[in-house]
Amino acid sequence: MTPLLLLPGLVCDRAIWAPVLPALEAHAPCTVADYGLISSLPEMAAQVLASAPPRFALAGHSMGGRVALEIMRQAPERVERLALLDTGYQARVPGTAGEAEKSQRYALLDLARREGMRAMGQKWLTGMVPPARLADAALVEAIAAMVARHSADIFAAQIEALLNRPDATDVLRAITCPTLIACGRLDAWSPFARHEDMAKLVNGATLVAFEDCGHMAPMEGPGTVAAALLNWLR
Repeated sequence: MTPLLLLPGLVCDRAIWAPVLPALEAHAPCTVADYGLISSLPEMAAQVLASAPPRFALAGHSMGGRVALEIMRQAPERVERLALLDTGYQARVPGTAGEAEKSQRYALLDLARREGMRAMGQKWLTGMVPPARLADAALVEAIAAMVARHSADIFAAQIEALLNRPDATDVLRAITCPTLIACGRLDAWSPFARHEDMAKLVNGATLVAFEDCGHMAPMEGPGTVAAALLNWLR
């Protein structure tokens, strides 16, 4: 079986993939990456490649999708199939909008340093999870606990990586392996329209919307996400 590498997003870890892992592990040996204190998406990709098998399937969620695209830039011949979930591909825009993103991210970092990562996570997830799901105490606690396992220094490093993210339009156009591009229909951070644009850039890409899910789709709708990933793996 082809190994499957799973790349988590900003201040996420194995927990973002845990709800879908039982289904995936029945079809492929799975490994979840850890970026440590690396503050560059290309360097994160290089670290993943350094310990990866010669050939593998690759799935990235959120920031992990951007790391996956950097892996495709550095070693596309090693990737048998690619899945990009709730992510993006463009660089930070210049001007007012780009500065607003920077200010927003730094405000969350300031909160993390003042009040702790759990407090930051509880504020941050209100934009990641659809309003109707905020009453799901188990989901909210799982996300908050995941964020709290990371230090503010890790958060700062990953913010730096995202603010300096490369544009990956050329990477998407060059992809030739089977590719799934998928997103929570209710994702307000990485909207479905962006994934439609990404799918148009990849020849033969499969585009899937996870209904009733927001940005944290693998935790919000594991059955739907697992089904899409299993179809992709097969």
